[in-house]
Amino acid sequence: MIKRISLLILVLGLCFACHRIERPKKPDNLIPKDKMADVLFDVFVFNAAKGSDHGLLQSNNVTPTIYIFEKHQIDSLQFVKSNEYYAYDVKAYEDLINKVELKIKAKKAFFEKEKELEEERRKKRLDSIKKIGDSIKPGKNLKSYRKN
Repeated sequence: MIKRISLLILVLGLCFACHRIERPKKPDNLIPKDKMADVLFDVFVFNAAKGSDHGLLQSNNVTPTIYIFEKHQIDSLQFVKSNEYYAYDVKAYEDLINKVELKIKAKKAFFEKEKELEEERRKKRLDSIKKIGDSIKPGKNLKSYRKN
């Protein structure tokens, strides 16, 4: 019986404790939503880069957080406070993440198109080299060279 009462008190305590979460105060230097989406985009890109080739970042002396903060002219506290403020409202934060996702998809499409164009240019170069090679007849050119 005492265990049940203790468990009930614990559950109720957790429920009431979670209920009192207050919205964070709006920071004085809140990062605007569009800029925050750009910052989060860079954070996601660097996290992906660290996952695929961390050594490349190290060999180029790139510290992602320092780079991102300098690029967007923000500091770590401003980022944390802004992120905390936006994350409180799940719907608003979801909209922010959707903006980031759209930007990621756009960049991916851009780079895929660039890759296709580069492949086409490479094929054209190879085709032109092949045409030049086909137009040169080794026996014919050597005979004309020997005559002179």
